[in-house]
Amino acid sequence: MSDELNNVNYMEGVNAFQNARMHAFWDEMSSLIRGKSAELLSFDDIRTRLRLREENYQGLQDVPLEKIVGSVGRYREFTSRFLPKKSIAQERWSRVYAQATGLMGLPPIELYKVGDLYFVRDGNHRVSVARQMDAKTIQAHVTELPTPISLRPGMTEEELTAATAYAGFLSETRLNSTRPHHQPIMLTELSRYDDLLGHVNLHRAILLQQQKQPVSIEDAAADWYDNVYRPAVTLIRKYGVLDRVPKRTEADLYLWLIDHLHEVNQQPEEEAKARTFSDALVDFLAERRMPVPKELLTETDRTVEIPRVVLDALPRYGEDIEVSENGHSENGHALP
Repeated sequence: MSDELNNVNYMEGVNAFQNARMHAFWDEMSSLIRGKSAELLSFDDIRTRLRLREENYQGLQDVPLEKIVGSVGRYREFTSRFLPKKSIAQERWSRVYAQATGLMGLPPIELYKVGDLYFVRDGNHRVSVARQMDAKTIQAHVTELPTPISLRPGMTEEELTAATAYAGFLSETRLNSTRPHHQPIMLTELSRYDDLLGHVNLHRAILLQQQKQPVSIEDAAADWYDNVYRPAVTLIRKYGVLDRVPKRTEADLYLWLIDHLHEVNQQPEEEAKARTFSDALVDFLAERRMPVPKELLTETDRTVEIPRVVLDALPRYGEDIEVSENGHSENGHALP
Protein backbone atom coordinates (compact mmCIF):
# COMPACT_ATOMS: atom_id res chain seq x y z
CA MET A 1 0.00 0.00 0.00
CA SER A 2 2.86 2.31 0.86
CA ASP A 3 4.54 1.72 -2.51
CA GLU A 4 1.26 2.31 -4.34
CA LEU A 5 0.76 5.56 -2.47
CA ASN A 6 4.29 6.65 -3.28
CA ASN A 7 3.73 5.86 -6.97
CA VAL A 8 0.49 7.84 -6.99
CA ASN A 9 2.21 10.76 -5.29
CA TYR A 10 5.10 10.53 -7.72
CA MET A 11 2.77 10.68 -10.75
CA GLU A 12 1.02 13.66 -9.21
CA GLY A 13 4.47 15.17 -8.85
CA VAL A 14 5.17 14.62 -12.56
CA ASN A 15 1.97 16.45 -13.47
CA ALA A 16 2.75 19.25 -11.01
CA PHE A 17 6.24 19.54 -12.48
CA GLN A 18 4.92 19.87 -16.03
CA ASN A 19 2.56 22.58 -14.86
CA ALA A 20 5.43 24.36 -13.07
CA ARG A 21 7.61 24.14 -16.20
CA MET A 22 4.86 25.76 -18.27
CA HIS A 23 4.59 28.64 -15.79
CA ALA A 24 8.38 28.97 -15.79
CA PHE A 25 8.35 29.33 -19.58
CA TRP A 26 5.80 32.14 -19.44
CA ASP A 27 7.71 33.81 -16.61
CA GLU A 28 10.82 33.91 -18.78
CA MET A 29 8.90 35.20 -21.79
CA SER A 30 7.35 37.92 -19.66
CA SER A 31 10.75 38.90 -18.29
CA LEU A 32 12.14 39.28 -21.81
CA ILE A 33 9.27 41.53 -22.84
CA ARG A 34 9.50 43.69 -19.70
CA GLY A 35 13.30 43.69 -19.64
CA LYS A 36 13.29 42.47 -16.05
CA SER A 37 15.24 39.44 -14.84
CA ALA A 38 13.23 36.39 -13.79
CA GLU A 39 16.24 34.72 -12.16
CA LEU A 40 16.93 34.13 -8.52
CA LEU A 41 19.60 36.20 -6.80
CA SER A 42 23.05 34.70 -6.44
CA PHE A 43 24.05 34.44 -2.79
CA ASP A 44 27.77 34.61 -3.58
CA ASP A 45 27.20 37.77 -5.61
CA ILE A 46 25.25 39.46 -2.80
CA ARG A 47 27.81 38.31 -0.23
CA THR A 48 30.66 39.81 -2.25
CA ARG A 49 28.86 43.04 -3.10
CA LEU A 50 27.82 43.73 0.49
CA ARG A 51 31.16 42.54 1.92
CA LEU A 52 29.52 40.08 4.29
CA ARG A 53 31.83 38.08 6.55
CA GLU A 54 30.24 37.17 9.88
CA GLU A 55 27.85 34.18 10.20
CA ASN A 56 25.52 33.44 13.12
CA TYR A 57 23.36 30.32 13.36
CA GLN A 58 19.80 31.32 14.32
CA GLY A 59 18.26 27.87 14.79
CA LEU A 60 15.24 26.14 13.28
CA GLN A 61 12.57 28.58 12.08
CA ASP A 62 9.41 28.79 10.00
CA VAL A 63 10.41 31.06 7.12
CA PRO A 64 7.94 32.76 4.74
CA LEU A 65 8.50 31.30 1.29
CA GLU A 66 8.01 34.68 -0.38
CA LYS A 67 11.15 35.93 1.36
CA ILE A 68 13.36 33.23 -0.15
CA VAL A 69 14.75 35.05 -3.18
CA GLY A 70 18.03 33.38 -4.07
CA SER A 71 20.31 30.38 -3.94
CA VAL A 72 23.93 29.53 -3.25
CA GLY A 73 24.57 27.42 -6.32
CA ARG A 74 21.33 26.82 -8.24
CA TYR A 75 20.09 30.35 -8.89
CA ARG A 76 20.14 29.75 -12.66
CA GLU A 77 18.03 26.58 -12.46
CA PHE A 78 14.85 28.23 -11.16
CA THR A 79 12.91 31.40 -11.91
CA SER A 80 12.47 34.10 -9.28
CA ARG A 81 9.31 32.24 -8.18
CA PHE A 82 11.32 29.00 -7.82
CA LEU A 83 9.75 27.44 -10.91
CA PRO A 84 12.03 24.81 -12.51
CA LYS A 85 13.64 26.01 -15.75
CA LYS A 86 15.01 22.64 -16.96
CA SER A 87 13.10 19.48 -17.84
CA ILE A 88 16.02 17.30 -16.70
CA ALA A 89 15.05 18.12 -13.11
CA GLN A 90 11.70 16.30 -13.48
CA GLU A 91 12.59 13.05 -11.73
CA ARG A 92 14.18 14.65 -8.68
CA TRP A 93 11.48 17.32 -8.42
CA SER A 94 8.71 14.71 -8.65
CA ARG A 95 10.31 12.54 -5.96
CA VAL A 96 10.53 15.55 -3.65
CA TYR A 97 6.86 16.23 -4.38
CA ALA A 98 5.97 12.62 -3.53
CA GLN A 99 7.85 12.92 -0.24
CA ALA A 100 6.16 16.24 0.55
CA THR A 101 2.70 14.74 0.05
CA GLY A 102 3.59 11.52 1.89
CA LEU A 103 3.24 10.68 5.55
CA MET A 104 6.73 11.84 6.55
CA GLY A 105 6.76 15.18 4.79
CA LEU A 106 9.93 17.09 3.97
CA PRO A 107 12.95 17.59 6.25
CA PRO A 108 13.99 21.19 7.03
CA ILE A 109 16.02 23.05 4.45
CA GLU A 110 19.10 25.22 5.11
CA LEU A 111 19.01 28.97 4.49
CA TYR A 112 21.26 32.00 4.69
CA LYS A 113 19.58 35.21 5.86
CA VAL A 114 20.79 38.64 4.71
CA GLY A 115 18.67 41.55 5.86
CA ASP A 116 15.10 40.44 5.23
CA LEU A 117 16.10 38.12 2.38
CA TYR A 118 16.79 34.38 2.45
CA PHE A 119 19.02 32.28 0.18
CA VAL A 120 18.88 28.49 -0.17
CA ARG A 121 21.98 26.70 0.96
CA ASP A 122 20.40 23.25 0.69
CA GLY A 123 16.85 22.42 -0.42
CA ASN A 124 16.11 24.29 -3.67
CA HIS A 125 13.76 21.58 -4.94
CA ARG A 126 11.93 21.48 -1.61
CA VAL A 127 11.33 25.24 -1.82
CA SER A 128 10.12 24.87 -5.42
CA VAL A 129 7.71 22.07 -4.49
CA ALA A 130 6.45 23.89 -1.40
CA ARG A 131 5.64 26.97 -3.46
CA GLN A 132 3.80 24.87 -6.03
CA MET A 133 1.78 23.38 -3.20
CA ASP A 134 0.82 26.93 -2.12
CA ALA A 135 2.55 26.60 1.25
CA LYS A 136 3.15 29.89 3.04
CA THR A 137 6.16 28.89 5.14
CA ILE A 138 8.85 26.23 5.27
CA GLN A 139 10.98 24.94 8.13
CA ALA A 140 14.63 25.84 7.82
CA HIS A 141 17.91 25.93 9.70
CA VAL A 142 18.82 29.61 9.37
CA THR A 143 22.30 31.12 9.39
CA GLU A 144 22.31 34.92 9.39
CA LEU A 145 24.96 37.15 7.85
CA PRO A 146 24.51 40.52 9.62
CA THR A 147 24.39 43.64 7.46
CA PRO A 148 23.51 47.26 8.20
CA ILE A 149 21.97 47.51 4.74
CA SER A 150 18.20 47.33 4.48
CA LEU A 151 17.24 44.54 2.05
CA ARG A 152 13.75 43.38 1.17
CA PRO A 153 12.10 41.05 -1.37
CA GLY A 154 11.34 42.62 -4.75
CA MET A 155 14.31 44.99 -4.87
CA THR A 156 15.34 46.06 -8.36
CA GLU A 157 18.87 45.76 -9.70
CA GLU A 158 19.20 49.54 -9.35
CA GLU A 159 18.26 49.32 -5.67
CA LEU A 160 20.72 46.48 -5.11
CA THR A 161 23.44 48.52 -6.82
CA ALA A 162 22.67 51.43 -4.51
CA ALA A 163 22.86 49.10 -1.51
CA THR A 164 26.24 47.87 -2.76
CA ALA A 165 27.61 51.41 -2.99
CA TYR A 166 26.36 52.24 0.49
CA ALA A 167 27.86 49.01 1.86
CA GLY A 168 31.22 50.10 0.48
CA PHE A 169 30.94 53.46 2.26
CA LEU A 170 30.03 51.76 5.55
CA SER A 171 32.85 49.25 5.15
CA GLU A 172 35.34 52.12 4.94
CA THR A 173 33.87 54.31 7.69
CA ARG A 174 32.46 51.66 10.07
CA LEU A 175 29.57 53.99 10.90
CA ASN A 176 27.36 50.96 11.40
CA SER A 177 29.61 49.98 14.33
CA THR A 178 30.43 53.36 15.84
CA ARG A 179 26.94 54.76 15.26
CA PRO A 180 24.70 51.66 15.02
CA HIS A 181 21.51 53.75 15.05
CA HIS A 182 22.65 56.28 12.46
CA GLN A 183 20.22 57.48 9.83
CA PRO A 184 20.82 55.72 6.47
CA ILE A 185 22.91 57.89 4.14
CA MET A 186 21.40 57.18 0.75
CA LEU A 187 22.46 58.93 -2.47
CA THR A 188 20.72 58.95 -5.84
CA GLU A 189 24.07 59.47 -7.60
CA LEU A 190 26.10 56.48 -6.47
CA SER A 191 29.45 57.87 -7.63
CA ARG A 192 29.17 60.56 -4.99
CA TYR A 193 29.83 58.15 -2.14
CA ASP A 194 33.47 58.83 -3.02
CA ASP A 195 32.80 62.51 -2.33
CA LEU A 196 31.26 61.65 1.05
CA LEU A 197 34.30 59.57 1.88
CA GLY A 198 36.43 62.54 0.87
CA HIS A 199 34.56 64.70 3.40
CA VAL A 200 35.29 62.13 6.10
CA ASN A 201 39.00 62.01 5.18
CA LEU A 202 39.20 65.79 5.26
CA HIS A 203 37.47 65.83 8.64
CA ARG A 204 40.01 63.30 9.83
CA ALA A 205 42.87 65.54 8.72
CA ILE A 206 41.35 68.49 10.58
CA LEU A 207 40.92 66.44 13.76
CA LEU A 208 44.51 65.26 13.46
CA GLN A 209 45.68 68.85 13.24
CA GLN A 210 43.54 69.88 16.20
CA GLN A 211 44.30 66.96 18.48
CA LYS A 212 47.97 66.49 17.55
CA GLN A 213 47.55 62.71 17.69
CA PRO A 214 46.50 59.90 15.34
CA VAL A 215 42.78 59.71 14.48
CA SER A 216 41.29 56.53 13.01
CA ILE A 217 38.96 56.70 10.03
CA GLU A 218 36.24 55.18 12.25
CA ASP A 219 36.55 57.94 14.87
CA ALA A 220 36.72 60.63 12.20
CA ALA A 221 33.59 59.29 10.48
CA ALA A 222 31.69 59.22 13.78
CA ASP A 223 32.72 62.81 14.58
CA TRP A 224 31.83 63.93 11.04
CA TYR A 225 28.43 62.30 11.35
CA ASP A 226 27.73 63.90 14.75
CA ASN A 227 29.03 67.39 14.05
CA VAL A 228 28.68 67.94 10.31
CA TYR A 229 26.27 65.58 8.60
CA ARG A 230 23.59 65.11 11.26
CA PRO A 231 23.19 68.86 12.04
CA ALA A 232 22.69 69.49 8.32
CA VAL A 233 20.07 66.74 8.08
CA THR A 234 18.34 68.07 11.21
CA LEU A 235 18.03 71.45 9.51
CA ILE A 236 16.72 69.88 6.29
CA ARG A 237 14.05 67.99 8.23
CA LYS A 238 13.12 70.97 10.40
CA TYR A 239 12.07 72.97 7.36
CA GLY A 240 10.64 70.07 5.35
CA VAL A 241 12.86 70.75 2.36
CA LEU A 242 12.63 67.23 0.93
CA ASP A 243 8.86 67.62 0.60
CA ARG A 244 9.64 70.14 -2.15
CA VAL A 245 12.18 67.93 -3.96
CA PRO A 246 10.71 64.43 -3.52
CA LYS A 247 13.10 62.69 -5.93
CA ARG A 248 16.14 63.57 -3.84
CA THR A 249 17.50 62.35 -0.51
CA GLU A 250 18.87 64.04 2.57
CA ALA A 251 22.40 63.02 1.58
CA ASP A 252 21.87 64.53 -1.89
CA LEU A 253 20.89 67.82 -0.33
CA TYR A 254 23.77 67.70 2.16
CA LEU A 255 26.21 67.42 -0.76
CA TRP A 256 24.49 70.29 -2.57
CA LEU A 257 24.86 72.49 0.52
CA ILE A 258 28.58 71.67 0.75
CA ASP A 259 29.04 72.22 -2.98
CA HIS A 260 27.25 75.56 -2.75
CA LEU A 261 29.34 76.72 0.20
CA HIS A 262 32.42 75.83 -1.82
CA GLU A 263 31.12 77.87 -4.76
CA VAL A 264 30.46 80.86 -2.51
CA ASN A 265 33.94 80.51 -1.09
CA GLN A 266 35.38 81.17 -4.54
CA GLN A 267 33.93 84.68 -4.48
CA PRO A 268 35.91 87.66 -3.16
CA GLU A 269 36.00 87.81 0.63
CA GLU A 270 33.51 90.66 0.89
CA GLU A 271 30.97 88.87 -1.33
CA ALA A 272 31.24 85.47 0.31
CA LYS A 273 28.43 85.74 2.83
CA ALA A 274 27.05 82.22 3.15
CA ARG A 275 29.06 80.23 5.65
CA THR A 276 26.53 78.05 7.45
CA PHE A 277 24.20 75.30 6.32
CA SER A 278 21.21 77.54 7.07
CA ASP A 279 22.63 80.23 4.76
CA ALA A 280 23.12 77.66 2.01
CA LEU A 281 19.60 76.30 2.57
CA VAL A 282 18.15 79.78 2.09
CA ASP A 283 20.01 80.00 -1.22
CA PHE A 284 18.77 76.56 -2.24
CA LEU A 285 15.13 77.58 -1.79
CA ALA A 286 15.57 81.05 -3.25
CA GLU A 287 17.28 79.77 -6.42
CA ARG A 288 14.28 77.53 -7.05
CA ARG A 289 11.76 80.27 -6.33
CA MET A 290 10.46 78.41 -3.31
CA PRO A 291 9.16 80.20 -0.21
CA VAL A 292 11.85 80.77 2.41
CA PRO A 293 10.52 80.35 5.99
CA LYS A 294 11.10 83.48 8.10
CA GLU A 295 12.52 81.32 10.88
CA LEU A 296 15.20 80.01 8.52
CA LEU A 297 16.43 83.56 7.88
CA THR A 298 17.29 83.93 11.56
CA GLU A 299 18.31 80.32 12.16
CA THR A 300 21.35 79.85 14.38
CA ASP A 301 22.22 76.32 13.36
CA ARG A 302 24.80 74.31 15.23
CA THR A 303 27.10 74.11 12.22
CA VAL A 304 28.17 77.70 12.92
CA GLU A 305 30.67 78.75 10.22
CA ILE A 306 32.44 76.32 7.97
CA PRO A 307 36.03 77.62 7.73
CA ARG A 308 37.45 78.63 4.35
CA VAL A 309 40.31 76.20 4.76
CA VAL A 310 37.81 73.32 4.94
CA LEU A 311 35.94 74.40 1.82
CA ASP A 312 39.17 75.05 -0.07
CA ALA A 313 40.37 71.52 0.66
CA LEU A 314 37.22 69.69 -0.48
CA PRO A 315 38.11 69.34 -4.20
CA ARG A 316 41.25 67.40 -3.23
CA TYR A 317 39.06 64.50 -2.12
CA GLY A 318 36.27 64.59 -4.67
CA GLU A 319 35.60 65.60 -8.20
CA ASP A 320 35.36 69.26 -9.21
CA ILE A 321 32.15 70.61 -7.71
CA GLU A 322 32.00 73.99 -9.44
CA VAL A 323 28.40 74.78 -10.47
CA SER A 324 27.57 75.95 -13.98
CA GLU A 325 24.73 78.18 -15.07
CA ASN A 326 22.64 75.32 -16.46
CA GLY A 327 22.13 73.82 -13.00
CA HIS A 328 24.68 71.03 -13.38
CA SER A 329 28.08 70.68 -11.81
CA GLU A 330 31.03 70.82 -14.18
CA ASN A 331 31.55 67.07 -13.62
CA GLY A 332 28.06 66.36 -14.89
CA HIS A 333 26.30 65.94 -11.55
CA ALA A 334 22.76 67.31 -11.70
CA LEU A 335 21.79 69.31 -8.65
CA PRO A 336 18.61 68.56 -6.66
